Amino acid sequence: MNLTTANNFIHPEAQVGQNVYIGPFTYIDRNVVIGDGTWIGPNVTIFEGARIGSKCKIFPGAVIAGIPQDLKFEGEITTAEIGNNTTIREFVTINRGTKANNKTVVGSDCLIMAYAHVAHDCLLGNHVILANNVNLAGHVEIEDWAIMEGLVAVQQFVRIGMHSFVAGGSLVRKNVPPYIRVAREPLAYIGINNVGLTRRQFTPEQINLIKSMYHVIFVKGHSTSQAVEQVELEFGPSPEKDIILNFIKGSEHSHVKGIVRGMNSVNGASVYED
Repeated sequence: MNLTTANNFIHPEAQVGQNVYIGPFTYIDRNVVIGDGTWIGPNVTIFEGARIGSKCKIFPGAVIAGIPQDLKFEGEITTAEIGNNTTIREFVTINRGTKANNKTVVGSDCLIMAYAHVAHDCLLGNHVILANNVNLAGHVEIEDWAIMEGLVAVQQFVRIGMHSFVAGGSLVRKNVPPYIRVAREPLAYIGINNVGLTRRQFTPEQINLIKSMYHVIFVKGHSTSQAVEQVELEFGPSPEKDIILNFIKGSEHSHVKGIVRGMNSVNGASVYED
């Protein structure tokens, strides 16, 4: 059973699951799929290509699967995909993909707060939080459990690693490795995300290992290549080591080359470490 109110438009070709609430003055286009138990408030616009999971909440003014704001877009058939249990707050815009990736993805259990913008071909993992007025340019990748505070702006093609934390008002022009906190201008490492890792039940041993590796990478004054070589030699095998080094090595071959710097390399300031 679909729970729809009067004064909305639902295209007859839209696939709407069971127990979906759709508020008044909401527009749902053709070629849309909405999972069971999702709540869609009034004045929401869902264009063709939207793929929305189950038990999501989409608040008034949100626009899902609008065409990309990319002059190279030629009308190709693409999607904007949202996982299960994700909340999209007021006036969020999530554009669908281009032929580059064919899709924009927001994962499951995410919170996208009011006025955030997710541009074409962005790929967001699970449990990601974008606070109010976060703006992502095209092709941005954000891994699981990352958090962006309010008014963060992210340049196209930037990668943001899992469990990382970006302070409010930041301009993100370089890749942000996993597990760390970044702030200041220009954006720099200010320590590991100790609070987030503790909340997600990382052990003290794991946290200390991550902190020790990033001390080598960001605090000792090495170049990135020197730091990677030292971490490889100094630390034994671990999943955390693999995740950190694979991210950093991959950043040297991405569209946006390199990672954020340590605070000791920015204006002579010292790094904050927990």
